[in-house]
Amino acid sequence: MSVAVVTDSTASIPAEVAASRDITVIPLQVVIGATSYDEGVEGGATPQMLAEALRRWVPVSTSRPNPEVMARVYGAVAAAGADEIVSVHLSAELSGTFESAQLAARLASVPVHPVDSRQVGVGTGFAVLAAADARDAGSSAAAVAAAATRRARATTSLFYVDTLEYLRRGGRVGAAAALVGSALAVKPLLKVEDGRVGPFEKVRTATRALARLADLAVEAAGTSPVEVAVAHLASPERAAQLATLLAGRLTDQLAGREVLVGEVGAVLGAHVGPGMVAVSVARRD
Repeated sequence: MSVAVVTDSTASIPAEVAASRDITVIPLQVVIGATSYDEGVEGGATPQMLAEALRRWVPVSTSRPNPEVMARVYGAVAAAGADEIVSVHLSAELSGTFESAQLAARLASVPVHPVDSRQVGVGTGFAVLAAADARDAGSSAAAVAAAATRRARATTSLFYVDTLEYLRRGGRVGAAAALVGSALAVKPLLKVEDGRVGPFEKVRTATRALARLADLAVEAAGTSPVEVAVAHLASPERAAQLATLLAGRLTDQLAGREVLVGEVGAVLGAHVGPGMVAVSVARRD
């Protein structure tokens, strides 16, 4: 029985990792001005393009892959030899991508197991990699889907933004909308909680925000073995600073694993804006 693992581009799986782990990635789209781009493909939208457009107040929007596109991907994966497919995606509370996966699953020639990670970005990526690990260990499709769900539930995702304006525009801020009025006076820390973005704390400076993110990540890790990733948009210095803090404070829990650092893709970047720094802490089984 051959099980394929599929995800979407917001999971932040680097192309080389997706290729080496046999993970199929379906791109979401970002519209910059009047031009639509696929995310994560050659010639597609880059984080740099997105950040510059946001700084210049060029209209930016994002869209999910439609069910027909996802069905074609499932068909290609089945034609390549997959008997079943596990399709892991960002939170259904934040995007219609999971719904597209559910609809496309009905059209597929092989059984498809859609998984709503209830996470976003690297938080979803950790779930995808857990699915690939289970698949490579010979697990059934149901067990592969369960492994992705367990890892997602064991992941804490927190992030800092310079302003809530981009989240407010995209309608993704949820309960954090109450903070918009004071966004100019504080630096908000937010958390992905049961698939939604919600307010967590407010701090006064970017420096304090990074220090607090480090504290919260250490608290989330506890004494468990963990994998940790730091993501950013147009803020490599802040991301590197946070990664260094975490590597020093989580030496035992990381057990030789590096703190991963990367830039978010254009789709997620459109909703958080330049200056965003995030940390995801995934407890290992």
